[in-house]
Parts: sequence; C-alpha cells; structure tokens
Amino acid sequence: MPRPRSLTPTQLATAALAVVDREGLGALSMRTVAKELGMGTMSLYRYVSDRDQVEALVVDLVLQAVDVSMPRGSAGRRLRVLADRARAAVSAHPAVVPLLLTHRHRSPSSRRWGEAMLTVLTEAGLTGRQRAIAFRAILGYVFGALQLEYFSPLSGPGTDALAELPVGEFPILSQTAMAAKAIPAREEFRQGLDILLRGLGV
Repeated sequence: MPRPRSLTPTQLATAALAVVDREGLGALSMRTVAKELGMGTMSLYRYVSDRDQVEALVVDLVLQAVDVSMPRGSAGRRLRVLADRARAAVSAHPAVVPLLLTHRHRSPSSRRWGEAMLTVLTEAGLTGRQRAIAFRAILGYVFGALQLEYFSPLSGPGTDALAELPVGEFPILSQTAMAAKAIPAREEFRQGLDILLRGLGV
C-alpha cells in the first residue's frame, strides 16, 4: 500500500484503531501503525510525535461515534441515553477502554459529550459545586463500568471463582456471585446507572 501523500489525523487514528482492535493495546506502536499505513516508521513522525499522541487520536476517533444530539424526555432519561450511547461506542472497541481516563480530556468528542451531560444537569437545576460533583459521579460510573466490563466482567472467571467460595465462610458473597453470573453487561450498566441517577435526584 503506498504511503498517503498527506496523512490526516482520522486516517492515522483509523489505522491505529485497526491495530488495537485486531491485536490488542499492547501491539500499538509507531512501528505497527506505520506498517498498517504502508509507510516507514520514521515517516509517521511527520504527523505525530509519539505513541501518546496516537493514543489520544484513537480515543477521539472512538468517541466520535457517540451521538451527542439531545434526546427527549426527563433529565434522567436524557442522561441515561447519553450514557448508554457512550457505552455502546466504546464497547465496539473494548481494547481502547484503558486509554479513556488518560486521554478523555484531550478529546474534542469527549468534551462535546461532557457538555451535553452538563447541559442536562444544569437544566435539572444543578449548578456550581453540586453540578461538578454530579458530573464526576456520572463520569466515574460510566468509565468505571466500562473498566469493570473490560477487565472483570460478570461473565468472567472472577465471578466464577467468587461463586465457588465456601458458603460457610462467605455465604452472601458466594450467593451474590451466583446471581451475578446471569446478569448481562448491558443490564448491569443500565440498572447501576439508574441507582446513581435516583441518588442524584434526576
């Protein structure tokens, strides 16, 4: 594949995301991205300075898929829809999850999503410190839930191990793990978010 005469950030990010989707985050490097683009590694440095910058471009590309148009309904419903859209976009590229917290502040797409969430919170009557804490709580939930889903899903071996604990020593933990094994990831996300939003009063 010949080297593009002028490489755009989107082309670069798309190539990097292809590497991550196919081979995992550990495979991402200037060399593998350059290879994906059919160019020499040193030529890639004309466009980005290091892997860190490539990671930021990948995060923004993934978050570009989040629809930030304002849904209709109550504040709670709008927040649920916006949060679910973010989860869906990231879940399509799960290996990117570890990069979210590191690079989200550098992503224009992340900032647009944050602005939409804050708009809903503002319209619900939250301002100042209260709005900041509410937003951080939602952000922590959404990104934390994605981390749990990626690193420790309920369908994974960790839940199996907890379900097999001695009932005499860990009766509630083992029973809870047994029940948790049957909960789909999307249901876990939505019901957990409902609990949080009820606590915020939205």
